[in-house]
Amino acid sequence: MCALCGTFNVSMPQNINVLRGSCVTIPCSFDVDSRFEKYLDDTCKAYWNDSPSFTSENAKLKPTKEITGDLTKKDCTTTFNNASLLQRSKYYFRLECDNALKYSFKQAGVDISLIDDPPSLTLTPSTLEVKEGTSVSLTCSAPAPCWSHPPALTWSPNLGQSQETLQENQDKTKVKTSVMSFTASHLHHGNKISCTAVYQKQDGSPDVTAETSLTPDISYSPKNITVSVSPSGPVPENSNVSLTCSSNANPAVRNYTWYRADGDQETFIGTGTSLNIQVSRDTQSFFCNAENEIGVGRSSSIQIDVQCKYHISHLFNSSGKTVTGQEPWHTLDRLHVCRSPNTETQTTIRSNIHTYEQFRITN
Repeated sequence: MCALCGTFNVSMPQNINVLRGSCVTIPCSFDVDSRFEKYLDDTCKAYWNDSPSFTSENAKLKPTKEITGDLTKKDCTTTFNNASLLQRSKYYFRLECDNALKYSFKQAGVDISLIDDPPSLTLTPSTLEVKEGTSVSLTCSAPAPCWSHPPALTWSPNLGQSQETLQENQDKTKVKTSVMSFTASHLHHGNKISCTAVYQKQDGSPDVTAETSLTPDISYSPKNITVSVSPSGPVPENSNVSLTCSSNANPAVRNYTWYRADGDQETFIGTGTSLNIQVSRDTQSFFCNAENEIGVGRSSSIQIDVQCKYHISHLFNSSGKTVTGQEPWHTLDRLHVCRSPNTETQTTIRSNIHTYEQFRITN
């Protein structure tokens, strides 16, 4: 508590920033000459002044016992609920008791600075670069010059559980801390995380806020992998189409690979962001893999909607018998066989029957 116990000495912060209109607590402890220990009793009072030599009569600040520490235990910590009583100056402590113990501690004083803007916050760590799935703890710290009214801390967005404490610095001043713990996700990448402190003033003026933030850099394997087809919609068989693979990844995808799927059979067919192919009625489904330094992701399979050309398979009459030679015919059936992109079944399309009465039918 003091460097020279047994002698008159005092310990307090070198300086404190006080938000104008708010309250302030000055942490303070002292020691007295051993001959005066017996005089520490309930009659002792604390006084403060902006000059080292003063008495209780000309002291500028005369705190009551309710806002002063236990002087019998050498605790001179003092709270001023109305900081407007303070000026920008250096303040000294004096102890007076209703006995022989009366002493002004000139060894040290505290520099009081009145500020209009709230103090700066600290975010630890100040930057965040982790892999997806990592357990993360962010600590937001806000100076608490007034112990009875510490700032209220909030996180945006609130990503997990948070725990608040009022911690003591080495110089006995205090700081309000909030620790938010969460698991890093690719959804957090590039999205600002901020901590806000709200300071309540005791003079009735509006509250003031301070904010600090960081933008996390979360590395993750490829997500949301999709395949697009150009041109879109149904395409004629034997025409060329371009397949493009896209994804969301950090770091960026370094390799795209393409595969054709036929049931359980998967065949490698190329690399690159885009793949050009010629489609046919036998065209199968396709998918792509995207790979970066973190891992590999796979798209859903896509099937191309192919328009197949009609072809005449054979001629037959109404009885189902084939038309022969140059004999007149009753009907044509045009058979169309093509793989359906949705059902993966064979579809047969038949034309309507047209009757030509001027010709003879072969039975």
